[in-house]
Amino acid sequence: MSDMKLTNAKMKTFDGDEKISAFQAGTRLAEFGEKQNTANVLLAGNINDLIKRVCYLEDQNIQLAETIHHLADKQIEAVNKINTEHSNAMKSIVSELKSVKAELDRVRLASKLNTSAIDRLNKAISIAENSSAD
Repeated sequence: MSDMKLTNAKMKTFDGDEKISAFQAGTRLAEFGEKQNTANVLLAGNINDLIKRVCYLEDQNIQLAETIHHLADKQIEAVNKINTEHSNAMKSIVSELKSVKAELDRVRLASKLNTSAIDRLNKAISIAENSSAD
């Protein structure tokens, strides 16, 4: 920002409290013009500084918006990657569960068949024992 601070005293270009005679009008008008020129220079300097600040802030805003979009894209990519990994893990779990279920069904069937076979053997032994006892 400009080193020159605008104050009421610096911006006052006309002092209308005094009466001006016709002979003093030219001198007073020249003084007024010089004061007005000084005020205009101060105003222009401050306006130019404000324009620079606004341009800087606009550039910063654009950069921040780009950063936000970039970060949002990265977050979306990360979420998509996590979703893909989760989906693949779930597919793997489903496959494993199907295998476990098939194995469990096989073990149950084998157990049932073995139980039936044991019962038949027990009956056969009982029959054989009863036949030999006779």
